[in-house]
Amino acid sequence: MSRTHSSIVSSSASTQAANPAAGHRAATERSREVHRLVTAHRQKEGGGFVVRRPFPTAEFDHVDPFLLLDEMGPVTYGPGEAVGAPDHPHRGFETVTYMLDGEFEHEDNAGNRGSIRPGDVQWMTAGDGVIHSEMPARWVRERGARVHGFQIWVNLPAKFKRVPPRYQDVRAEAMPTWRSDDGRATVKVIAGRAKGVEGAAQTRIPITMLDVALARDAVVTLEVPGGQNALAYVFGGAVAVGEGARAARDGDMALLTDGEDVTLRATEDGTRVLLLAGTPLHEPVARYGPFVMNTREEIFEAMGDYQSGRFGQIARA
Repeated sequence: MSRTHSSIVSSSASTQAANPAAGHRAATERSREVHRLVTAHRQKEGGGFVVRRPFPTAEFDHVDPFLLLDEMGPVTYGPGEAVGAPDHPHRGFETVTYMLDGEFEHEDNAGNRGSIRPGDVQWMTAGDGVIHSEMPARWVRERGARVHGFQIWVNLPAKFKRVPPRYQDVRAEAMPTWRSDDGRATVKVIAGRAKGVEGAAQTRIPITMLDVALARDAVVTLEVPGGQNALAYVFGGAVAVGEGARAARDGDMALLTDGEDVTLRATEDGTRVLLLAGTPLHEPVARYGPFVMNTREEIFEAMGDYQSGRFGQIARA
């Protein structure tokens, strides 16, 4: 949905990406701590919708393998105010849309159409190239509504950047969930594994994506495979992270050191944390807006393919 960078940006995975897992802690240390705390700032994207974005920023280009993290809203639209992302292309990576409130409708050049409702996740592999749109549902545009959710961009390794596009729609009712015995901690497992629960999304590289909800003073320890880059983004309440209990509040992203698990303790009611972890690719990144490849030459090829019409277009009645 988001369309970032107006010029070609190239970066070495070793110098421009945030890689807190790389060499920061001894492999024998188990618990992950906060390596760096980043506060997300509000800005407009797409057709003018408001996001909170911890990265990419001037501070660092990406958190390998994650290219972008946008919290969409939360915003309450009046009638006729809702905006989204009209027709735009992608190549070379995956977009993950996770809706919390509201509803978006998507369609693409291959004739795929559908809706993303509260609790749903759409995991789209853009691969070789897709043109799609993501717009608020008609009822949201006409009547107004609260809209809240996430979009995450996941990089693809060079060998998968030109695979055929694919959608995975994970509905809220099918989302695997773990709950503590006292009901004060809930973990939705979107991808990866937590508390013995396997996520529903299939991923090209090892990815963990968890939505953690905690009541005040609730504590949960979650396994995060060693060697993966991991971050915890707080989108409600506040949390103490790790054995060092570093405080993170609503809108903060905690980059985590390496280790095998992370402990979260809520310090406010209504605490929500999006936990992301993934195996770093350690590959060069070249990006221009909605294209993410490994070299400038591949970016120019993607631009040429799009401008020449090889991506096709969305057919509408």
